[in-house]
Amino acid sequence: MRCFTRLWSALLMLAVGCGSSSAVTGAGGSGGSGATGGTVTGAGGSNGSGGTVSIGSPIEPGDPGAADVTFTIRTDMDVHPISPLIYGWNGADAIATDGQTVVRAGGNRWTAYNWENNASNAGSDYMFQNDDYLDKSAAPGHALLATLDPAKAYGAAALITVPIVDYVAGDTSPGGDVRNSGADYLTTRFKQNQPTKGSALSLAPDATDGAVYQDEFVNWVKTSYGNQQVIFSLDNEPDLWSSTHAEIHPTPVTYAELVMRNTEYAAAVKSVWPAAEVAGFVSYGWTGYLYLQEASGSSDVKTYGQFIPYYLDQMKAAEQAAGRRLVDYLDLHWYPETYVTDNYQAGQTQTRIVDQADPSAAIQAARLQAPRSLWDPSYDENNWISQGLKGPIKLIPRLKQWIADHYPGTKLSFSEYTFGGGHDISGGVAQADVLGIFGREGVDLATAWNWPDSMMGNVYEIAGLQVFRNYDGQGAAFGDTSIHGVTTDDAVSSVYASVESGNVDHVVIVAINKKTTAATAGIKIAHPTQFHTAAVYTLTSAGAAVTPAPAITAVATNAFSYTMPAMSVSVLVPQP
Repeated sequence: MRCFTRLWSALLMLAVGCGSSSAVTGAGGSGGSGATGGTVTGAGGSNGSGGTVSIGSPIEPGDPGAADVTFTIRTDMDVHPISPLIYGWNGADAIATDGQTVVRAGGNRWTAYNWENNASNAGSDYMFQNDDYLDKSAAPGHALLATLDPAKAYGAAALITVPIVDYVAGDTSPGGDVRNSGADYLTTRFKQNQPTKGSALSLAPDATDGAVYQDEFVNWVKTSYGNQQVIFSLDNEPDLWSSTHAEIHPTPVTYAELVMRNTEYAAAVKSVWPAAEVAGFVSYGWTGYLYLQEASGSSDVKTYGQFIPYYLDQMKAAEQAAGRRLVDYLDLHWYPETYVTDNYQAGQTQTRIVDQADPSAAIQAARLQAPRSLWDPSYDENNWISQGLKGPIKLIPRLKQWIADHYPGTKLSFSEYTFGGGHDISGGVAQADVLGIFGREGVDLATAWNWPDSMMGNVYEIAGLQVFRNYDGQGAAFGDTSIHGVTTDDAVSSVYASVESGNVDHVVIVAINKKTTAATAGIKIAHPTQFHTAAVYTLTSAGAAVTPAPAITAVATNAFSYTMPAMSVSVLVPQP
């Protein structure tokens, strides 16, 4: 992503961009009170494991009374496992408390990363210069230790980038645009990047041989970290290479070229580590999904149509030719393209909601609605994407349909996303809303783009993650199995519900109030066990932390009335 490589560059530009799911059986009916229970097979726990979960016939809830919105929770409907890998983060700055399950090393810096000496090129983020920004050590792979070691220590998966362009940085100086180093700068300042070495792999690669081999890199990772889950990402935002990395790929990537590079480098990964998963093609955004950005209007578009369907078709063909799957995840980036007329910043009338510096009411309101474009067939965001579609974006169902039509079995990943507002409550609410959507809609992997706390103050987004992964400060988490949870008004509220595969009576509900005033929720829970009270934890504008709140008592059989604080996230844990 648009990963700024210098603190002052980031502060000046304030730009954003920088366990497989198992089968579900007998999950109950699609509605009504006649459902008789369900069984979920293979619900993924926090360690990716799972078993068979049987949920018996529910007690029908009573009337919670008058309310602004009503939340209906049923443990006998819409039962399916939640991938443990959706709670990921780019970087590990808060891993000790945030409960993240994936640590990603990705962004523009890794496109020209040389694992042999840790040199990289900043591309358009900073002067197109080679330097030692990622790591000052020359020890092979040392820049990845900041990702791999925390992942190993905390039992998280690691998502790391494999460069697939023809060149990677060869040195760390002199500074400045490498293209000013002479006409032969690709020979003097870079090393050839190759998918395979063709000879014995070494943990101490020859840094003087003029080439860097990615199968040797994968072998280095496997040798030291082969007992943990590592997923390899095929570069970063290739649809933007001609602008972000014009020093090594000045022309727009073509359909056939990108398929070739994904196929060759994925095969190289699998040849060394067959069990490791691979994510591609790591697109930057919507126009990349459709036309590989610069390919729009080219012969590729006219011949093959939209890129993602073409890519999936080609990866399916590559599997058939290779005799094994090469790319496991369709991996994309998503940054909402919603702009709001707003005079908060002097001289500006249109502000994008992912702007990290604008806490205005208009931005907050738009930010809280934007997650609906991930799924809601009734929500039209009215931005240039929905205008082109002539209707709602409903991104996840759209992508899943492409996968079903062109390469069934491919998992869906968002290795970069943010809805902004990391420094205010709207960012925390949006982050929690997105994680609830990912679990309910069956996304397989996700890593939020992490502006480190020391730089931009993304503390509310981290708190939004803690809602699902550490709501009591002691490691209590949302369950590993999604169940039916709906609200009567998606515009002002959201609700997500879960059980734990090892304890179906451990129901956890995440309730979101998008309004700027408090709102009463009537909560009905259809479940075999009768609940009398519910523990409560809240994330509010009072501070970027999930804190305990007074428990609530049932007002009728498995029915509660709960007043949600203004613009807040609440975790409700019913108790017998």
